[in-house]
Formats: sequence, structure tokens, C-alpha cells
Amino acid sequence: MRALLFDTTRCVGCGSCMVACRESNGLPETDAPDLTENQFTVLKTVPGNDGDVTYRRLCMHCQDPTCASVCPVGALKKTPNGPVVYEPEICLGCRYCIQACPFGVPRYEWSSLAPRVRKCTFCADRLAAGKINACAEACPTGATQAGEREELLKEARARLAAEPEKYVQKIYGEHDAGGTSVLMLSSVPFTQLGLPDNLPAEPLPLLTFRVLSKIPTLAGAGSCVLAGLWWLTNRKAEVAKAEGRAPRKGERR
Repeated sequence: MRALLFDTTRCVGCGSCMVACRESNGLPETDAPDLTENQFTVLKTVPGNDGDVTYRRLCMHCQDPTCASVCPVGALKKTPNGPVVYEPEICLGCRYCIQACPFGVPRYEWSSLAPRVRKCTFCADRLAAGKINACAEACPTGATQAGEREELLKEARARLAAEPEKYVQKIYGEHDAGGTSVLMLSSVPFTQLGLPDNLPAEPLPLLTFRVLSKIPTLAGAGSCVLAGLWWLTNRKAEVAKAEGRAPRKGERR
């Protein structure tokens, strides 16, 4: 499975990844400060110990994506090659995927008469043609590197071991939310990069399934409780009628 490895310590903020993404996807020029329906990746900066730290925002392409799991028509799906792809022709526009994404990535074309959900495509067409992601190909410093996920994980572990004082000792995306196809190394805490640090190692759709699987049992138990209360109320009313007295509060007449 293909993946990307982004290393904040190697990023110089040149913007080559943004330009390559825009050209590869036929997007208009924009200077938006965050992701939009026309900007699939963006560079941001935060203060670091030795100056500003530049990082990228883009779809993380989860191994088991929540966006795909909540889509009622299968407009989003994870492909074996790595990308989470979107089929606008079958999209209902429910926007459940936008609400479900733990990284707050998908955007909606609110101003369009035929709106679509928009996000990084992971250059699915380029990968299918045997090429690498446009952003990785354009990066002059190797801050964004493309390759097989397992090989990139080995590379990331080697960097952490070789220079432990340089990095936060974690590969973001290795296990977070069940793992992602975009892996990150950072010299500052990942929360400073806007990434959630409270995601479980299990895929989020699995947790959702566990909750949903309990609903029939809970519904059945609830029905039994309500039926029991109904019977008890009616039984009290019958007893009261037999005793020739008015039903007390909570007893049916």
C-alpha cells in the first residue's frame, strides 16, 4: 500500500507541494489560509524551539476511513493502493463524511449548483499510472516522501532512532485511528500541528459498529421494560377496581 511520509524538520515552506497539487488536480490559484474546496493541501507554521515549524494539512487517507463507513451510498471508499477516493456522481450530498472525519478535512462546494465533497485525492490517477504523488515529486528537500507504507515506517523509525533529540518520539498515523496512509514526523507536539492526540489505535468505524451492534439488544430490553411497566400499571388499576376504590396516582382508570 502506498503512503506519504512528511517530516517537519525537512520542510522549508517553499510551497512546491501546493503548486504541484493545484496543477495536478486542475485547481484555481488561491491564497486561502486553510483547506478549501479548491485547495487540497496547505502549509502552516507554528513556533518551534529553533524557529518556526512548517507543516502540511491534507487528507490523511485512513486505513479504515470513517468518512467511507458513514457514507450511505458508498461515494467514498478506500482503495487497495492507498487513496480514499470519491465518486461525485453517486454522492447524495448528505455531508455525513464531513461530520465524521476526525481530522476535519473534507470541504463542500456550497456555492455550486451541483456541489461535491472535495479533498486530497492522493493522486489516485497518478498512482494507477505508476507515478508518485505530485506533491512528493515536487518537494525539493524530501520533506514529503512517497513509497510503500511499510518502507516509510522503517525510514521514520530510523530517523527517530538516529536523532532522538530532534523529534517527538512518535510516528503520527502509524496507529492513530487505526493507521493512515499519510505519516508524519515532527519536532513539536502533534497537537501544535492541529492533529488530535486522543484518537484510539482501533479504526473508528469498528468502534461505531460496536455501538450500533448493541442497539437491537438495548431496544429489545427497553421494550421489555416498557411492557412490564404497562402490565404493572394496568394490574394496579384492575386491583383497585376489584377493591372498589379509585385508582391511585399512576394507576389507570
